Amino acid sequence: MQFTINRQILIKALNNINRAISSKSALPILSNIKLVLTEDTLVLTGSDTDISIETKISVHDDEANLKIDSIGGLALPATFFTNIVKRLPGEEITLANKEGFQAKIISGSAEFDIHGQDVNNYPHLPEVEIKNNLQLAAKTLSEVIRQTVLAVSKQLSQPILTGVHFILGGGNLTAVATDRHRLAQRTLAFENHDATADIIVPGVSLVQLQGMLEAVETVEIQVATNQVIFKLGPNTTFYSRLLEGNYPDASRLIPTEKRTTLTINARELLQTIDRAALLSHEGRSNVIQFDISGDRSIISSNSPEVGKIEEEIFAAETAGDALTISFNPDYMRDALKTFGDEEIQIGFKTALDPFTIVPTNNEHNFIQLITPVRTY
Repeated sequence: MQFTINRQILIKALNNINRAISSKSALPILSNIKLVLTEDTLVLTGSDTDISIETKISVHDDEANLKIDSIGGLALPATFFTNIVKRLPGEEITLANKEGFQAKIISGSAEFDIHGQDVNNYPHLPEVEIKNNLQLAAKTLSEVIRQTVLAVSKQLSQPILTGVHFILGGGNLTAVATDRHRLAQRTLAFENHDATADIIVPGVSLVQLQGMLEAVETVEIQVATNQVIFKLGPNTTFYSRLLEGNYPDASRLIPTEKRTTLTINARELLQTIDRAALLSHEGRSNVIQFDISGDRSIISSNSPEVGKIEEEIFAAETAGDALTISFNPDYMRDALKTFGDEEIQIGFKTALDPFTIVPTNNEHNFIQLITPVRTY
C-alpha cells in the first residue's frame, strides 16, 4: 500500500480516531489504528471494543489531495503514528508499506520507518440490525450531552448509572442521568412522533462523541439491539455499545413541592459558589451552606482548619419559608455551568430533601437536582 495525502486533513482524521483508542485495552492490537486503502478511499478505524470510530477520506475530496499508488492495509501504533504525523515538516505526507508490516513515512526532508501489524488481526466493526433511524441537529445533541453527562456515576459498582438514559416517544426525547447524589434531565420536542427508543449510552462514549459534533450540522442516529451508531456526515461513523439493565425511574426522585424558592442569575451565583469553594476544598468536609431568610440570602463555608467565608447574594426574588441547607459545592458548580447566563429558580422543600434548579424560561424541560449534605 502507498498513498500521499494532505497532512492537516490526516491529522484531523487521526484526532477523531484516537478518541476510540485506549491504552488499557485487553487486546494489544487495539492500541493501533487500522488503515485500509482501496482504489478510491483511505479508511481509518480505531476501537477499544466499547467505542469504535471509522472515518473515510476520498480521492474526490479536493482538500485531502489523496493520491493512491497501491492498495492494501496496515495497523500502526496509534500514539506514535499520530505524534509523528503532527510533527512532520511538510504540507503532504507519503506512507508506503512494501515489505512485511514495515511503514515508511516521508514528509519534506523527514523520513521515518515504523513497525506495524497485520491489519487482518484487527477486529471488524460490529455488524448490527438497525431498529430505529433518527435524525437530530448536532448542536442540539451536543447541548443535551453537556447538560446531562455531568451527573453520570463514576462508580463502576453501579454500571447502569454510568450512562445517560435516552427515552424517545410521544414526540418527546428525554435524556436523564443520576449518580444518586444529583440528577440532570433534559426534555425536548421530537418531530417524528412515531419514533420510539429506550437506550442507555455510556457517559464516556457521549463525552468523546460531543468532541466531534462541532464539525457537523446533523447527526443520524441508528439504534440496534446492543449498539448505537452516530453517523457524522457521509465520512465518519461513531459506534458505541449500550448498557444493559433497567434504569431507575428518575421522575420519582424529583420533588413536586417547593416551600422556598430563590430566583437568581446562574452565572452570578456560580461566581459566589466558586469563591466559597476555595475555602471548603481546604477543609475536610467540602461543604458550603445556604441561609435564606426573608429577602436576605447568605452563602457561607466554615472550616476549623482554615477559616470562614460569608457572602450575601442578591436574588431577583425570594419566596417561602426560611431555610438553612448544606451541599457539595462541586455538584452545585457543575449544575450551574449548564445554565450559562440564564436566570434560574432554585426550589427547596426542606433542608434534608433534594432541591431543584430550573431555568425560569424553560422550567418544565430542563432540571438539575442536588441532594443536600447532612452536617449532623
